[in-house]
Amino acid sequence: MNTNLPNKADRLRGALWGMFVGDALAMPVHWYYNIAALWQDFGQICDYQAPKTHHPNSIMALANTGKAGRGSQDGDIVGEVILKGKKHHWGQANRHYHQGMQPGENTLNLLCARVLLRSLNTNGHYDSSHFLQEYIRFMTEPDQHNDTYAESYHRDFFANYALGVAPEKCAGADGHDTASMGGLVSLPLVIMASLRYGDLALTTEAALTQQRLTHRSSLLERHTLELSTLLFHIFHDDNPSIEQLACVAASKLGFPAAQVLERIRRNQGTDLDVIGGILSPACYIDQSFPSVLYLAARYHDDFESALIANTNVGGDNCHRGAVLGAILGASLGVHAIPTRWINGLKAHNELNEEIEIFISKYL
Repeated sequence: MNTNLPNKADRLRGALWGMFVGDALAMPVHWYYNIAALWQDFGQICDYQAPKTHHPNSIMALANTGKAGRGSQDGDIVGEVILKGKKHHWGQANRHYHQGMQPGENTLNLLCARVLLRSLNTNGHYDSSHFLQEYIRFMTEPDQHNDTYAESYHRDFFANYALGVAPEKCAGADGHDTASMGGLVSLPLVIMASLRYGDLALTTEAALTQQRLTHRSSLLERHTLELSTLLFHIFHDDNPSIEQLACVAASKLGFPAAQVLERIRRNQGTDLDVIGGILSPACYIDQSFPSVLYLAARYHDDFESALIANTNVGGDNCHRGAVLGAILGASLGVHAIPTRWINGLKAHNELNEEIEIFISKYL
């Protein structure tokens, strides 16, 4: 038995810190698709930075403020129901999605993950009704966070909520961007809270229950199954190989990660040859989750390099980074995460308390 493997507590810490680190590192270049512009604005990002006011690829001015997707900005779900006082950012061309945020801050989806984390801590078990209550409060009360953008699923949920739909039925209908990476970012919390039962089926069912509160998509659920299975084996196998586990998961989803990885290593290819070449860097789950699995396999023993690589290929790097951080943090343990990244998170002190409470309840 390898005594140098991280223990379960360190794996839990690694996964939890990894989620927030991966998101915050990528935040200033979230949804950059022009890599030349990313380099011009920031160079290679290796540490937390603030976003620029101008975003070269922002399409926030085209987003619907009354429901999901693109469309009119006449609606007031953004501004009146959620993101109160922030609608004026949406109509401006090339406005950064995370306007005015500070280095080390987390984006809205990770802040919602913290709502779930606190709910798990309060109850000592997963309670979907309690999470919905706290999610609605967090999203509708003013001055709860500094982000200026909400993904389609938030807008759809609160468009339904404003019509008086029961919270458990507010998830929007499956649309072209429902099956997106943002639908996975909070799931590692529910998965880890369910590990104590030692039953993969129960773990996966809890993850699906959480996902269906905000995302209804059979395609997304396929990827949730693989994420649950992957994290379950990381925590329960005696000596898990993240490279092998990630490649198996990718193969089951139709992406030959092992062969691609071999070709990249043999030809000294770059991550941009894969993410941006073979796979789209966009949010769509059939591209974004295989990208995460590729990075987890390639950098299976190097948390720092993995998160830097993810950040600098652009696209939906915040949400990929959160899930990648959870996977590699769980595999390698908290000591694999650079201390400067943990300490540099804007909410470090509050997060540390929340993470330690979680570990005390779910270890």
